[in-house]
Amino acid sequence: MAVTVIIPTLNEEDWIAGAVTSAFAAGAAEVIVADGGSTDRTARLATSAGARMLLSEPMRARQLNLGADAASHETLVFLHADSRLPAGAAAEVEDALMNGADFGGFRIAFAEPSRRLRLAAAMINLRTSVTRCPWGDQAQFIRRETFLKAGGFLEMPLMEDYELAMRMKRHGRSVLLPMTVTTSGRRFLRKGLLRTAAHNWRTIIRYRLGADVDALARGYRR
Repeated sequence: MAVTVIIPTLNEEDWIAGAVTSAFAAGAAEVIVADGGSTDRTARLATSAGARMLLSEPMRARQLNLGADAASHETLVFLHADSRLPAGAAAEVEDALMNGADFGGFRIAFAEPSRRLRLAAAMINLRTSVTRCPWGDQAQFIRRETFLKAGGFLEMPLMEDYELAMRMKRHGRSVLLPMTVTTSGRRFLRKGLLRTAAHNWRTIIRYRLGADVDALARGYRR
């Protein structure tokens, strides 16, 4: 097998080159950037870093599905633009899938030096080790065939990563790799750790109770 890393973007010029570079350094054979209409230098910087560019209508789930459809390789890793894969990640993903996993993700650490962010990362890693449901910022991975047969990401404006993780947990074996993806804690830092965590869990609970996803997305991004 070989690995395709898919990165959805929308005005991520400050982050995208680092994400693409980390994916190739981690052993990816292909990096696809699915852009939702950036007006900055995202596309130019991604291409300069060696990524294959796809243009999409804006919506992260739609962009990820477009990348998966176009992928040249059997193993898919979905990476956020502000995240970085660790060295050797591609081989670890392939090994996990060859040894019975159907879906998975990585442990997480935040890039910014902050004691509060270290606590947040520890809580996320504990949650994932118990639930086996890694979210999107933990670089979810899956076989392309499995992903397509399952219907891919549901094309909704929020929660597509959570929904896929829950679906795969019900129908397959999900794993949490011991390697660590580094991601930006910018949202936690901007809105506050406790406020952001509370808002995230409130959004999940409302989603599980059947709330309108469009309304949840508007509230999440406000």
